[in-house]
Formats: sequence, C-alpha cells, structure tokens
Amino acid sequence: MTRILLHLHYAGTGFHGWQKQPHLETVQSILESAVGKIAGHSVEIIAAGRTDRGVHALGMAVHFDTTAKRPMHAWVAGVNTFLPRGISVCSAQEVAPSFHARFDAVSRSYRYVLSNQAIRPDILHGRVGWSFIPLNIPQMFQAAQMLLGTQDFSSFRSSECQAKSPIKHMYQADVYQADGMICFDFKASGFLHHMIRNIVGALIYVGSNKISIEQFQQIMDSRSRSIAPPTFMADGLYFTGVEYPEHCGIQPFRLPEWFWGKHQ
Repeated sequence: MTRILLHLHYAGTGFHGWQKQPHLETVQSILESAVGKIAGHSVEIIAAGRTDRGVHALGMAVHFDTTAKRPMHAWVAGVNTFLPRGISVCSAQEVAPSFHARFDAVSRSYRYVLSNQAIRPDILHGRVGWSFIPLNIPQMFQAAQMLLGTQDFSSFRSSECQAKSPIKHMYQADVYQADGMICFDFKASGFLHHMIRNIVGALIYVGSNKISIEQFQQIMDSRSRSIAPPTFMADGLYFTGVEYPEHCGIQPFRLPEWFWGKHQ
C-alpha cells in the first residue's frame, strides 16, 4: 500500500463544499471518483481542511492510499482528465504511510479577497466578496491584531460547529490593499466553522465605523456569537495553504503569481 499526497485547486462555486454528502456534488466525492479511475479501485481521500459551499482552495493538501503502481504524473495529468472544470490537481508526491493530511498539519492559512468599490464586481461574481461602503484599512488591521496568539474564538464560531474546543492559536491576522482588492490573511493552528467569515464580517464593521476597535475587543471577550456582526458572504474566501513538520518531507506549495495579494 502506498500513500500519495496531492495538492489541488478548486473553485467552490457550483460544489456543495468539500465533504461528501448523499446525492450532492462535493469536491471530495468528485475527486475520489477521478482518483479511483486511475487507481483502479475505490479510494478514501482525507483533506487538510473542510471548506464550505462557495469557499475556494489553492493548494489544498489531501492524501489517499493505493495499491496501484503509477508514475507521479498519472496522479496529476491522469486524474485531471476525469475532473470537471473548477477542480484540478497541481502536484503529487509519495509520503510515509504514517503521514496524515489533517492531523499532521501544524497550521492552515486562508485569504479573504474583498472588492471595496461602489459598483459590485459582477465579472468576479463568486470569486471575491464585496462591500460598497468605503473601509478604513489601518483601522481594520489594528483590530485584527487583537486576534493574534492563543484565544477563545467562541464569538466567531458557528452554532453548527463540531470542534471540541473554541481555543486556537492565531499566528497571522493581516489586512492590506493589493491589486485593487482588500486582502485579509489568516494563519492559525486551526479554524472553527465559519470563523473567518465571522471575523471578516466584524472587521468590516470596524472599517465602516459601525463598531469601534474597543467594541471589537468586547465582542471577542464576550465569547458570545449573539452580539457579533453577521456572517459575511463566502464568495471571497480561499484556503491558501497548510504547513507540516519538516520531518514529513512535504514539498512546499507556493501561491500562484496571478492570485491577489502577497505571495511570500
């Protein structure tokens, strides 16, 4: 038995999220079908993270086990021939049988891309979020710094969240302008259900002066979802990477140059 790691891109628009669901097209179910055709047997694919409907991914890491002996390019080009538009494998490598795409991850990263123009960006519908109210980026960045470190993120946790603990360590919380968009970059030990969309919604309230930076801190301290701003749209949210310990020997994934925002 050989364990294979894939990195893949997908546009969440048109799919019912990552996780398999009966009678629905999900990224996991479609990918398992395509990989199974190259492997010659059914496979179970485990991902580094589970994205909701409408959420995109660049470099999502997944693994599966196979008895098939195939060259690495077969797990890329071969699998891609059986995938619909909107999902593609971009790299493959053999990993240790003990490697686990989810449990070995030490951090995950997401980027939210927001258009802050008076007119909605219809040509980018489903690809970026939108707020027509002018936003104060330095103010949002200042509030975002309160997210850093080990925190209880209950205020930004969906009522449907099944995580055992709301406590996560946030390594990065950045807000900046790039390529005509406002980008929100987050890197943490893990994320709760709807956590980023809830944080972005709250930061937009700060940037539009609907709440103050002090009130943002009070929302965090309350550990209550009931007093926080509403969940923001999924359209502009991208999974942008996962980090593993050096001993796992995972080839690093780099964001494509065409993607909005920072690339280091």
